[in-house]
Amino acid sequence: MPKTQLNVRVDEATAEAARQRALQRGMSVNRYIEELVKQDAGEVGHTFVEAAADFMKQYESVFAEEFGPEREGPRHEGPRREGTR
Repeated sequence: MPKTQLNVRVDEATAEAARQRALQRGMSVNRYIEELVKQDAGEVGHTFVEAAADFMKQYESVFAEEFGPEREGPRHEGPRREGTR
């Protein structure tokens, strides 16, 4: 995908925070800002959910074998607390 230049103005504290966060993550400030926008737009989360759904389809039989047929399907009861069933 071709890149487009985007100029923004922020105060020095915000600019320094962006530089430091990018450095901590081992990426450029441009890449850091790009990742933040993608996360905010939901693109990263959507990709993760699609990959997780694909994984579950591929390994559904393995999970059913390991955890029993009562755990098959889209049923979700929420997180379990210790000491409960």
